[in-house]
Amino acid sequence: MSILSVVLVCIFAIGCGGQMTQEKKDFTIVTSFYPMYIDVLNITKGVEGVKVVNMTKPQTGCLHDYQLTTEDMKTLEQADVFVVNGAGMESFLEKAAQQNPKMKTIEASNYKDINLLKNGDEENPHVWLSVTYSIAQVKAITAGLCEADPAHKDAYRKNALDYCMKLEELKKEMHAQLDDLPHKDIVTFHEAFPYLAKQFKLNIVSVIEREPGTEPTPQELEDTIKKVKALDTKVLFTEPQYSPAAAETIARETGAKIYQLDPVVTGEANEEAIDAYINTMKKNMAVLKEALQ
Repeated sequence: MSILSVVLVCIFAIGCGGQMTQEKKDFTIVTSFYPMYIDVLNITKGVEGVKVVNMTKPQTGCLHDYQLTTEDMKTLEQADVFVVNGAGMESFLEKAAQQNPKMKTIEASNYKDINLLKNGDEENPHVWLSVTYSIAQVKAITAGLCEADPAHKDAYRKNALDYCMKLEELKKEMHAQLDDLPHKDIVTFHEAFPYLAKQFKLNIVSVIEREPGTEPTPQELEDTIKKVKALDTKVLFTEPQYSPAAAETIARETGAKIYQLDPVVTGEANEEAIDAYINTMKKNMAVLKEALQ
């Protein structure tokens, strides 16, 4: 073949599109639920060619008994990385990995500085509600993303550092507001808040619903009523994701006042979510300060 023929073949191939060049695919990061979505949005802020998708609906809440849907399966098929909380929160991880064997899974709770608490024999997965552990999760996710997508590692690290500095400021502010509260005993809705309580030296004397969405038994309700009656400051904390009916029953029997703490598991899946953790934790701080003065 002559040189002219080779040139014509190359020009024809390029002109017809596409066989010699392919459009570059976005690096797709899928998150399991809202707290992970917030972290990844901050770590990937402004990084071109990176797409962040939250797998579950933004109003799903905790994933204790979550079952993967057909739509979830399709989302996972497109994932380069799947960022999850871990520590037992996502019971479907094996099935997710089978859906896309090439996908890298990053468990945010799998970090050297995180010491998991237990509910009986089970690990408590709600580690992000400790601001210290939230920072550790950001570091774990960042390390995993840098390994999976080294082309963007400098941008990931810079963004993570900026976000961790904001979280450090949040922690400092919360300690200043909560460390010296005169009352420390609280009754929470479910087992979401032990990490927050440990960080700010609060004492959870009772939990209204051991399993969220499952009404307490009459005996459990009676036990909680007795404990609340013995408190100097009678306050109950519900969560916006669940019905407050059981707490209202306890309040009627004890005269306790009801407040709301948000475990930061639901919210809008848009760019505004980037500040959702900090904003929600500040609201929780204000609620605790008002309730426990």
